[in-house]
Amino acid sequence: MQLKKLEEQAGHPLFRRNGRGLVPTEAGDALLSYARRIVALNDEAALSLGATAVAPSVRIGLPQDFLEDVMPDAISRFLRLRPGVQVEVRAGRNYALEGEVRAGRLDMAFAFFEPGSDAHGTRIASMPMLWLASGKFTRPAASEPLPLVLYDHPCLFRQAALQTLERKGLRWRILLTTPSLPGVWAAVRSAQGVSVRTAHRVPAGIRDVGVKFGLPKLPFIELRMLTMNELSPAASDFRDILEQVVRRRAG
Repeated sequence: MQLKKLEEQAGHPLFRRNGRGLVPTEAGDALLSYARRIVALNDEAALSLGATAVAPSVRIGLPQDFLEDVMPDAISRFLRLRPGVQVEVRAGRNYALEGEVRAGRLDMAFAFFEPGSDAHGTRIASMPMLWLASGKFTRPAASEPLPLVLYDHPCLFRQAALQTLERKGLRWRILLTTPSLPGVWAAVRSAQGVSVRTAHRVPAGIRDVGVKFGLPKLPFIELRMLTMNELSPAASDFRDILEQVVRRRAG
């Protein structure tokens, strides 16, 4: 009854049935975006006047590559500016982060995209992908397949690695797949195989082996910033701070 009354007031269908559940229509998504902004502004106003209110929050998504070095710096700067705001950070995979922003469950996120793709958001950096392996890893003989340590599907780095090897007619085999970046680094560090990533935050003992092993050059990958259409003032402040920090560290 409440949903029906809300649709009557809005003058548009706000939900459509999807299996046994309901999902927002385009009008529903638009209204939800405004509603979140209204609630955030209300909470900020109450907080500034000393009234009891749930602290406003900002919800951020990042690839695992940027979590350890970007977030401490960005959060420290932001909390000096807005000490009463709660920050929710989610480290995740590209496809998941983009979907969370589109659904309104994250205010903003950084995600990797193929160069020139029809991607939303703001391009922050264009970064070369590299073949990475432990300094102890020995390249198999030319007749042997190259052992790979990769994210499980879907993953742009995995896709680039396999397509590049296929184009050159080079043999490969998947040695290990994992949804965890620390899991990738652990396997590579133990000299089990080769992975593909950018040069950002590569652990000690792991190096670019593309030239040494005669591997084909990999393409670049773009880092983009995605944001909801309507951001609260607090989220807008965090967006500006986070963009500055990421541009400096990814550049």
